[in-house]
Amino acid sequence: MRITFLLPHAGLAGGIRVAAIYAQWLKRRGHDVVVMSTPRRELPLKTKVLSAMRGKGWPKPKKLGSHFDGLDIDHRIIDRYRPMTDADVPDADVVIATWWETAEWMMNLSPSKGRRVHFIQHDETHQNQPIPRVEATWKFATTKIVVAQWLAELAEHRFGVKDVKVVANGVDTAHFNAPPRGKQRTPVVGMMYSHTPWKGCDIAIEAFKIAARNVPGLKMIAFGQHDTFDVLPLPSGAKYMCRPPQDQIPGIYASCDMWLFASRYEGFGLPILEAMACRTPVIGTPAGAAPELIAQGGGVLVKPQDPMDRAVAIERVSRMHDDEWKQLSEAARRTAELNTWDHAAQLFEQALLDAASGA
Repeated sequence: MRITFLLPHAGLAGGIRVAAIYAQWLKRRGHDVVVMSTPRRELPLKTKVLSAMRGKGWPKPKKLGSHFDGLDIDHRIIDRYRPMTDADVPDADVVIATWWETAEWMMNLSPSKGRRVHFIQHDETHQNQPIPRVEATWKFATTKIVVAQWLAELAEHRFGVKDVKVVANGVDTAHFNAPPRGKQRTPVVGMMYSHTPWKGCDIAIEAFKIAARNVPGLKMIAFGQHDTFDVLPLPSGAKYMCRPPQDQIPGIYASCDMWLFASRYEGFGLPILEAMACRTPVIGTPAGAAPELIAQGGGVLVKPQDPMDRAVAIERVSRMHDDEWKQLSEAARRTAELNTWDHAAQLFEQALLDAASGA
């Protein structure tokens, strides 16, 4: 097949990484894959002027990289952030929108650009977007692929869309891997750090502080894409890594005795499977795919927005006997092995083949 992905700015977001993984896999399968993306949005002129007036100079965009950097993929970046048109997009068998704006652009393309597929990784009405326009994309005449069961339920219950294919994300169990191990004498809690409110770091940090009162020496390790913020400080003594290289991330997961998945709201939650693949049990809120994944083994599901319930789970895992913790650790690895990218990509490919054939 000839396959085109339509992306907004192809940065380091988790959804971009998922698209990059599928693009690579499909190319290895012999498909002709093109990825179209935009540059980053320009800062508003008012923001630039205010920066200059405050003596901070004319702001320049930071170079943060992309999940497509270094990949052998035909990645074409258009001249500026704007709607993509027929003149930008090659003819194909299937064209895949990956964000609500790209879905709007896709609907204005001619039929020669391919059968229309909308790949939905989140309820995008939550990100300060124009809600009526975002909601309208759910009703477009497209093949819809979603990454978690809750999104399929959202499609049916809010928009009356029943024909939705669920293709859960996966994990690279060769990259995210660690040898069997025992629980450390001094327990270590890991988490992703983000100032985005719906990521729930504030509740995770509060839970850690509560648990640390009862678990002597409890430690925290965190990593994220941005520097820490004064309004959301990590606990005293926490170790933080900003934008660690991809080859170091499995070691971060493996250095922990438990991983906090703290989101209030999430599309899927890739760190759940990544931590599990590294034999690190997950303490997770019922967001994204956490309910399905933790039900398969290797973690503890806690109440949303309840730091005390999360603290109790931290204490419980911290006090496990070594044999009990090893059983939980191995269950986490087994769950990851049931949810590989190879399995996910086969389902994704079949959904595209069905779309191309009009099935």
